[in-house]
Amino acid sequence: MNTDISSLEKIIKYKFKDINLLKKALTHPSYSGEMGLKRYESNQRLEFLGDAVLELVISEYLYKTHSETEEGELTRMRSSLVFEAALDVCARDINLGDFILLGKGENQCGGREKPSILSDTYEALIGAIFLDGGIDSAKSFIYEFLINDIDELTLLHDGKSIIQEYVQRFEGTSLRYETTDIESPDHMKKFRSELYINDKLITVGNGHSKKSAEQDAAILAIKKLQIGKN
Repeated sequence: MNTDISSLEKIIKYKFKDINLLKKALTHPSYSGEMGLKRYESNQRLEFLGDAVLELVISEYLYKTHSETEEGELTRMRSSLVFEAALDVCARDINLGDFILLGKGENQCGGREKPSILSDTYEALIGAIFLDGGIDSAKSFIYEFLINDIDELTLLHDGKSIIQEYVQRFEGTSLRYETTDIESPDHMKKFRSELYINDKLITVGNGHSKKSAEQDAAILAIKKLQIGKN
């Protein structure tokens, strides 16, 4: 664990006026419980707030940049950016897991690598920035560390659909995944997924669930085949 949270401020390019907000954003319920604190002293309330701020900023961005897109499609696009896997990637990009305060049991079970914990803490961080610096500061953070990677993050949500639609364009072409467990501790299960087109191995993906491993293989195939760039 990295206890120098000032180094996190440097990574996120934001200096807190109230450092206690950042500390609370990093406090997982397992830690607050272990320390005898009230549940509201963990980061859950900030997570609730950050989720709302994130949806607002993303909604405004999509509304302004897709002026002719209908409501249903805007909703789908937003959901591809605010779901767990996308926020997990964003959290890892800023090494957020290194700074989270976890209870001993959660820490020993690999909590710093759990997508659910990382994504929740990322939302809590957004909530803390919003309270400390207002909507403009929160928006700057979201644009810098999420919207700038919008194309990549959208693939995390839609990768399997994109590769499926690509294959269906060619009559008689088949797509399949072969997904297996990788030997690993129960609390940190890992999976390997091989993506085949017409029985030819195209890519190999990895993830902490079968779904995420297949999604990873699909994303790699999209990039390898340059789908959407032709």
